Amino acid sequence: MKNRSWAFLAGGLLVALLLAGVVSNYASSHPDGLDSSLLKGCTVDADDNIVGGSCPAQQARDHELADSPLADYGVRGVRNSFVSTGLSGVLGVLVTFAIGAGGFWLLRRRGGTPTDDDATTPAESATPAEGDAAASRAGTAS
Repeated sequence: MKNRSWAFLAGGLLVALLLAGVVSNYASSHPDGLDSSLLKGCTVDADDNIVGGSCPAQQARDHELADSPLADYGVRGVRNSFVSTGLSGVLGVLVTFAIGAGGFWLLRRRGGTPTDDDATTPAESATPAEGDAAASRAGTAS
């Protein structure tokens, strides 16, 4: 890979890490919001807690992965919420980058893209006029 490509890739990764590690802490604390279809007949207080009524949202359950180490946009065991959210974002970016880089590496190993080292025949590397001349010489030589 050329140096310019590496610089572009490193710059993009740095921006993604900065956004995930710092800017994510200033995002909404309720990214999913309140779904109005689930709240018909519900009473909600100022802190968005359901306090009464016959409400389908009261029957909601935790997600299956609610006990995972990166649940709720944070890292379990880190007490500082700013650091926890930032670390969760950074880990997410790094895992996503590793999966993407691994996929591209596997595609490259399978021979999906030609490289400069691939050999070409003279007719393939010639200009169209030269290629026609080379092909006609090869046809008359037989």
